[in-house]
Amino acid sequence: MTTDILWFSELGLKDLDRVGGKNASLGEMVQNLTSAGVHVPDGFATTADAYRNFLADSGLDQKIADRLVGLDTDDVTALALAGQEIRSLMRETPFLPDFEAQIRNSYQQLVDKHGGSEDLSWAVRSSATAEDLPDASFAGQQETFLNVRGIENILLAIKDVFASLYNDRAIAYRVHHKFEHAEVALSAGIQRMVRSDVGASGVMFTMDTESGFQDAVFVTSSYGLGEAVVQGAVNPDEFYVYKPALQAGRPAILKRGLGEKALQMTYTTSREIGRTIDFVPVEAALRNRFSLSDDDVEQLARHAVAIEKHYGRPMDIEWGKDGIDGGLYILQARPETVQSRRASGNLSRFRLNGTGRVLVEGRAIGQRIGAGSVRILTSIDQMAAFKTGDVLVADMTDPDWEPIMKRASAIVTNRGGRTCHAAIIARELGIPAVVGTGAATDVLSDGLEVTVSCADGETGVIYEGLLDFSVEETEITQLPEAPVKVMMNVGTPEQAFTFAQLPNHGVGLARLEFIINRQIGIHPKALLNLDSQPADVAADIRERIAAYSSPRDYYIKRLAEGVSTIAAAFA
Repeated sequence: MTTDILWFSELGLKDLDRVGGKNASLGEMVQNLTSAGVHVPDGFATTADAYRNFLADSGLDQKIADRLVGLDTDDVTALALAGQEIRSLMRETPFLPDFEAQIRNSYQQLVDKHGGSEDLSWAVRSSATAEDLPDASFAGQQETFLNVRGIENILLAIKDVFASLYNDRAIAYRVHHKFEHAEVALSAGIQRMVRSDVGASGVMFTMDTESGFQDAVFVTSSYGLGEAVVQGAVNPDEFYVYKPALQAGRPAILKRGLGEKALQMTYTTSREIGRTIDFVPVEAALRNRFSLSDDDVEQLARHAVAIEKHYGRPMDIEWGKDGIDGGLYILQARPETVQSRRASGNLSRFRLNGTGRVLVEGRAIGQRIGAGSVRILTSIDQMAAFKTGDVLVADMTDPDWEPIMKRASAIVTNRGGRTCHAAIIARELGIPAVVGTGAATDVLSDGLEVTVSCADGETGVIYEGLLDFSVEETEITQLPEAPVKVMMNVGTPEQAFTFAQLPNHGVGLARLEFIINRQIGIHPKALLNLDSQPADVAADIRERIAAYSSPRDYYIKRLAEGVSTIAAAFA
């Protein structure tokens, strides 16, 4: 009998062709990193051959090929129609009896291994044979279903995972990256759910996503299931952890950034596929606290360093903290696909040559500048109205919109952090994006001409009007040796990682007043005499420092973070 199921404990990177990038990587970590304390929830995977047999034995493979002949993926209406027809065909086609029997048997073994309760919840994840590659992430292209309960729903979810290989975004992404549709197969991973719905979760990179600085782990975190962070539905907390200090056993957190965390994704009581999770508001007291302790942040960073060392390259990692057992679990690990491919020694710098009225600000993605007319989208049905060169503005950028993202001059969202799917895709496409603005869809209007700048550090700015800007290309390795040691003046910690890429012999001057202004933003005397400030000023200060034990604690930690970030960048 053909084996269509493989357990994670049997898998490794050598099995990418058999179970796709995600499942192969999960198996790789189970086999090689468990001894290093990296915990991956248990599970099994269906094979790519099982998927191919499902298509071939039913004749679906030829029907799909025929439907895609001549399809123009830039015609979003035609793309949507083709994708819908293919997915419907796949959902309506029954599994082969032997394949279904193997799934049922493996599921029961997994349930028995975890106590035998039929009320256990599972994740059913997609894993494509051409995903999580060093040169293309395929981030968010196929579906994942969370809090799936019972074997009948597991079977339905697997069918929907298979069908998601022909989501509009997945079809367009393969065409854009020159992958043949028929060459990509899908594996479904069935994995025990980590109870981060009552804990926390997020994404971490083993390098800085914007500058490419490799001595820091960048961690994002929010309450609830990690899909909220991945989708860009929340503005998460952010942490930078300095690898050399971590390895030396010293306090290692360089920077902390408090995110809004207005929503969290949690379980519902429904068992219907697609209705098992939902967003709920986060209470104000929790929003104003960090969603992870410093100890948890440093432990996650240790896991990230161990994973990076094993894979031998920068990594993009999803994690979850179980709110019941308190454990930290690794849910996915894939190669970082943007900064690690950037040509070393080549520096591109975008520079605004004018200024304008600031309309809105947020988190900068990609150190670039773009300009064009605003096009606000609230639904996938509006994609046909989007024109090449428009600035895409949305509450959150759905991965389904990838077919038009590559035509945008810039992207702006109300929600999201620097590790969400939209940010990853924007970086891959070389498009500037400003996420987590809070109110872009209210402040901006259709047809308004704007300039989107991500060229000045962590804050992205949307200016009114089409401003002039230039791009400077410098081959650093070709610069002549200076006759003197050039040391830098640095007073902006958020740009330190980028500045450190320039030829230098260290920092000659770090202006403390500049660091206080950029890192703290509150006069020291106002913090020391908070109770004597005007009521509105005191309220604003208390909101800013809510995550810290006292005004003094806020000042000391933020100042230390600013100095430490500059020191780490030029160490």
